[in-house]
Amino acid sequence: MFNNFVYQNPAKILFGKGQIAQLSKQISPDAKILLTYGGGSIFQNGVYGQVKKALEGRNVIEFGGIEANPTYETLMQAVELGRKENIDFLLAVGGGSVLDGTKFIAAAIPFEGDDAWQLVTGKEKIKTAIPLGSVLTLPATGSEMNYFAVISKKDTHEKKGMGHPLVYPTFSILDPETTFSLPPRQIANGIADAFTHVMEQYMTYPVDAQIQDRFAESIIQTLIEVAPKTLENPTDYDARANFMWAATVALNGFISLGVPQDWATHQIGHELTAFHGVDHARSLAVVLPHLLKIKQGSKREKLIQYAKRVWNLSGTDDELVAGAIEKTTHFYESLGLPTKATAYGINQETIQKIVARFEARGTNFGEKADITPQVVAEILEMSIA
Repeated sequence: MFNNFVYQNPAKILFGKGQIAQLSKQISPDAKILLTYGGGSIFQNGVYGQVKKALEGRNVIEFGGIEANPTYETLMQAVELGRKENIDFLLAVGGGSVLDGTKFIAAAIPFEGDDAWQLVTGKEKIKTAIPLGSVLTLPATGSEMNYFAVISKKDTHEKKGMGHPLVYPTFSILDPETTFSLPPRQIANGIADAFTHVMEQYMTYPVDAQIQDRFAESIIQTLIEVAPKTLENPTDYDARANFMWAATVALNGFISLGVPQDWATHQIGHELTAFHGVDHARSLAVVLPHLLKIKQGSKREKLIQYAKRVWNLSGTDDELVAGAIEKTTHFYESLGLPTKATAYGINQETIQKIVARFEARGTNFGEKADITPQVVAEILEMSIA
């Protein structure tokens, strides 16, 4: 049965070429702004110059160096700077990692407790946050239009998700031209990340949520169609624009309305990143095909639907299920993402550490709460077989 839901998304989206020029109109003239960014690519692709021009005459302090998997240790340096300077607005310029990190900063600056990491674990509640906006330069996570963030902690090898409506971006600027200079690896990762986000919300079991299913399928089909185009021709504006918007709507909350969700692939993938430093999207490519094989019984109806509607396959139900999983595997590999954990040096020792971590948490997950630590072991062992 179609589940009840409540949906409200306050993020304002400014989409298209030249939209960074609108930045000054989105932030109060009196705001004291902390500008956050990553490793410096925004200096090479001209985005930094556009942002600074748009904010000319404003009170702006900068904090760079936010990593691809933003760490608590780095982000706390920004928190201390924000507190010292009495920052009252945050502007994230970069990809999902910068946005995620900035959401944590927004919640941590006003936090009065002793350990802001507890905002990530959920042991402390987010009660207030500094408002934030973003200029997106790497489509992937949907962080520009949702209230979720994933933060890592180096000293304990942890990677955890957090979220609260108070850290929704007030606005996000999406200009596809800012992505033209990105390396192919980052674009491939972004496509795979967006694809997996949709699969986590779609590949569960039917509840007759027809709009959500069709919308999810259209996003997947768009990603499949534009992936080779945008990788072969980075300056194909239409291909890059469709990819950018697909990544946003893949995780802005709409396709999850009224439907069960999985997220087991992400939870397992996070551990591969935490222990081995595997790129987030690449960890997902390692996990999902093997998870689908092991859970194909409980996901059978959706796998058949996916095979027919997305991949236009035909045959018996068993053939459709097998074909759907095979097509998913080939899609990741067509992007240059391995689907075997052995590609990253992962072995039985790592699997044992990951399984022990899930055992310590003591909770099952997946849309039917049937992903146990033993199932995690089976998925990862299949990935190194």
